[in-house]
Amino acid sequence: MGRITEDLIRRNAAHNDCVIFSLEELSLHQQELEKLEHIDKWCRDLKILYLQNNLIGKIENVGKLKKLEYLNLALNNIEKIENLEGCEWLTKLDLTVNFIGELSSIKTLQHNIHLKELFLMGNPCADFDGYRQFVVATLQQLKWLDGKEIERSERIQALQNFPVIEQQIREQEKAYCLKRAKDKEEAQRNLREEEEKEAKARSYLGFEGQSPFSVESSCHVQAPEGQEGKCNQKKSKDSEDDLEFWNKPSLFTPESRLETLRHMEKQRKDQEKLSEKKKKVKPPRILITKDGKALNVNDPKLDFSLKDDEKHNQIILDLAVYRYMDTSLIDVDVQPTYVRVMVKGKPFQLVLPAEVKPDSSTARRSQTTGHLVICMPKVDGVITGRRQTSKSEKSTSDSSRERPNRRSKEIEKLEVDPSKHSFPDVASIVQEKKHRPRRIQSEPKITASEEDPEFEDNPEVPPLI
Repeated sequence: MGRITEDLIRRNAAHNDCVIFSLEELSLHQQELEKLEHIDKWCRDLKILYLQNNLIGKIENVGKLKKLEYLNLALNNIEKIENLEGCEWLTKLDLTVNFIGELSSIKTLQHNIHLKELFLMGNPCADFDGYRQFVVATLQQLKWLDGKEIERSERIQALQNFPVIEQQIREQEKAYCLKRAKDKEEAQRNLREEEEKEAKARSYLGFEGQSPFSVESSCHVQAPEGQEGKCNQKKSKDSEDDLEFWNKPSLFTPESRLETLRHMEKQRKDQEKLSEKKKKVKPPRILITKDGKALNVNDPKLDFSLKDDEKHNQIILDLAVYRYMDTSLIDVDVQPTYVRVMVKGKPFQLVLPAEVKPDSSTARRSQTTGHLVICMPKVDGVITGRRQTSKSEKSTSDSSRERPNRRSKEIEKLEVDPSKHSFPDVASIVQEKKHRPRRIQSEPKITASEEDPEFEDNPEVPPLI
C-alpha cells in the first residue's frame, strides 16, 4: 500500500519546479494511500488538494492548511466528517462515494464559514429520509449541495421542519451504526478464516514456514516428480481460489474494498514473479572470440556505410544514429583492426579492411541528420589488395641492385707482398675522423648595378656577417 512521502509529493510538484514548501496545488489521486499524513507540515500554502480514489479511512492532518480552498476526497473509505475546523478558507468539499453514515458529523463544518459547495452523494447517509433538508438547515452558509443550488424557500422550509427531521436522522443513524458493527464483525471473521485456510493449504502442500512467493518460486525450480505434482496442485488451487473470490458476493464496505485491493496486489506480485522466472537471461554478447578474432555485430540495427578513401588514405564509417538521440549515449572505440560503437548500451562492431591509426582517428556527428562519421587514417604501407611500395623502398631496392653490378665490373686484386706490412698496425685500426670546419660560403657580392639607388655606403658601419 502507498504512503505519502516527500519524494511522492516532489514528483507530483513538477509544475512548481519540485519545490513543496510554496506549493499551492497538489494531486495525489489513485496512489492507494491508506492514511492522510505529513501534508500539513510540508505544504502549508496549499489551496487545492486532490486525494480522490484512494483508501483513506479518516480525515486528519489537514487542520493547519489555513489557505486550503478545495479538498477532494471522493472514492475513499471515510466514515465521518471531522478535523476540518482549521481550514478557514475551505470553499468546496467533495466526499462523493465514501462510507459516511453519521450524518450529524456535518455539524463540524459550521465553523467553515466560507464553505459554499458540498458533495455527499453515494454515501449511506444520502439515502436517509430528510437527508437534504437536514444538511440545508444545519449548514446555512452552503449555496450548493450535490451539484444542486439551494434556494431560499428550500432553506426556510428546512429550518421550519428541522426538529422533526433531526429526530428521524438520529434514529436512522442508530440503525446504521448497529448494522455497520455487524458488518465489521463479519469482515474480521472472514479475514481470520482466510488466514487459517491459507495456513492449512501451505501445510498440506509441505511448504510450511515459507512465504507464498517462495512457494511460487520453488515450483519453477527443477524438482523431483512428487514435488512437481504438489506445485501443479498449488497452481490449480490458486486459480480456483481466484475464481471463487470474484464470484463470491460481498457488501460494499471499507473492509471489502481493502480486501479486493490486497487480492489484486497479491495477484500482480505473483504475475511479476512468474514473468521474472519465464524471462530467459540472454548470454552476454560475444564481440571477440577466444582466439582474439573480432566479430561483426549490429545490435542497434543501424544502417551504415564503409568507404575506403584512397585519396586521403583513410577509411570512413558513416553510421546512421538516431537523429534526436543524445550524444552522451554514444561511445566510440577505435582499434587498429576494428571499430566499436556503443549506442544506448548496444554494441555495433565492424572489422576494418585495413589497419588504421586509433590515435589519429576522429568521430563527428552531423547536426542535421544525426549520423556519426568516423574517419580512420590507414597505417602507411598496409592497404588491402595490391601492395604498393613506398619511394624509400624503391630507392633502396634500386641501390642494392646497382651495387653488385659495379662490383662485377671492377677487378679486385689481392695484395700478397709481406715486405709492406709484416704485422698489423694496431694504432691505425681505428682512425679518428678529424672534424673539418664547414666552409662558410661567402655571399655573392652585390654589384653597384644591383644596389639600391638610394643606398649610401657608410664606412663607420661594420659589415654584415
